[in-house]
Amino acid sequence: MTDQTNNNESNDKKNAKHKASMEKQKANVDASIAAADEERGIVLLLTGDGKGKSSSAFGMVLRSLGYGYKVAITQFIKGEQLSGEEIFIRDKHPEVDFYQMGTGFTWNTQDREKDIAAAERTWEVALKQLENPENHLVVLDELTYMLAYKYLDETTVVNAIENRPPEQSVVITGRGGGKALRELADTVSEIHDSKHAFKAGVKARKGVDY
Repeated sequence: MTDQTNNNESNDKKNAKHKASMEKQKANVDASIAAADEERGIVLLLTGDGKGKSSSAFGMVLRSLGYGYKVAITQFIKGEQLSGEEIFIRDKHPEVDFYQMGTGFTWNTQDREKDIAAAERTWEVALKQLENPENHLVVLDELTYMLAYKYLDETTVVNAIENRPPEQSVVITGRGGGKALRELADTVSEIHDSKHAFKAGVKARKGVDY
């Protein structure tokens, strides 16, 4: 038996094994798709200490806009420093209901009462977005910090999200989030840092980090 024959037989076995594995995988995927027969909006919590939570949320914003859906965005904490997301949304998609708290990060203000007042004003905007049945997607960026610092009442926030229009999906970002928010969420994704350029002294990069 030649080396070429041995190679051919080995490849045949590998191909047959691969085909059997892919057939099994396809059957599992098809079964999962068939079992998911409930049609409604969902709540996604993007949390963890890693980079990419807000970036993922804005990816879903672009996805929804691509289908012509109505989108609303409220950013808690952010707003002092201009971001690429803000520039793009305001310039290319002015129809998006986009609101920013505008105080910057809590360690910048160092004023608890001022931060609470700003959070409450911002929540009133977010609440209207959640109550609007025309909004296919609502993004509450960095909302978790407002709950962690107790700037907003957790029960009030959770109830509003839970009682939103049934076809509306909500994406919440930020570290933590609390037990009640996790229990409410249909999907919870945690992003963790294995390595981060900033910790190695590399400056935040325009178009990548902001």
